[in-house]
Amino acid sequence: MHDLQAAIEVLKHGGAIIYPLLALALAALVVMLDKALVYRRHARLPEALRQLVETYGFSWDDLDRHLTELGPRNYFSRFFRVIMDNRAKPAWWVESRAGDEAQQIEKSLGRGLWVLDTVVTAAPLLGLLGTILGMMQSFKLIGAAGLVNPGGVTAGVAEALIATALGLLIALVALFGYNFLTRAQAQTLDEMERLGTRLVDHIRLDAQDAGAGREAA
Repeated sequence: MHDLQAAIEVLKHGGAIIYPLLALALAALVVMLDKALVYRRHARLPEALRQLVETYGFSWDDLDRHLTELGPRNYFSRFFRVIMDNRAKPAWWVESRAGDEAQQIEKSLGRGLWVLDTVVTAAPLLGLLGTILGMMQSFKLIGAAGLVNPGGVTAGVAEALIATALGLLIALVALFGYNFLTRAQAQTLDEMERLGTRLVDHIRLDAQDAGAGREAA
């Protein structure tokens, strides 16, 4: 509790620029928490479903059961469902529909990341602005005769340093969050594409078996 009060007192000496910096920090925190919930709830791929898709000649009924359990809001369920529902159509048609769905999922996963990108750029610039304002405040206290108010000058320098440090700290946290979420997005889409290829291969196999059956008849 004492440390929290001390931190608040330090921030109070950072000047007016602290408020927009805190707003940026709050925006970045909200986006990162929201994305963490999205990946936990809607981008989860159960191991049983992965193994099923990787199995040669799996049953479409088994896949349908797994997707029903996963729910329609799960991104993997949405993507696999598009492929499964169009499996009676030619493979090129299925790939086109799956590509469209993957683009929609990519947009959903990337929604809000621009906020983190903006915070990474804007926070250090706002900190630099606070540095300039703090130093200007210190210089104003230096009179024409060279008289200096030591306490006022120290306060101005402190304001400059606090704003700079806070801006850099916020930018670093937002940068780590942005890179982590971008990598998670890429891994999710790569896995989706890889398993989607397995499903399309299964469709081609079914078509091949059906053609061989007609020839035998």
